[in-house]
Amino acid sequence: MRLVVRVIPRAKKERIENKEGKLKVYLLAPAIEDKANKRLVEVLADHFNTRKSAIKIVTGRKSRDKVIQISGIS
Repeated sequence: MRLVVRVIPRAKKERIENKEGKLKVYLLAPAIEDKANKRLVEVLADHFNTRKSAIKIVTGRKSRDKVIQISGIS
C-alpha cells in the first residue's frame, strides 16, 4: 500500500489525522539528523500494527510531503 503523508515535526502532541485522502502526522521529533523520519516510521508501524521494517519512505526524505510504501498491507 502507498500513502501520501504530510509530516509536521516538533508538534506539541503526536497524532495522525486523515484529511482529504492524505495522512497528516504530527511528530514531537525535530527534522534534524533524520530523527523525524525515524519517528514517522515508528508511529506508522504502531498505527497500522505492522513491523517497522515493512515501512519505507519512497520519496520526500528531506521534505514534509512524503510517499510511504507499507509492505504486507493491501
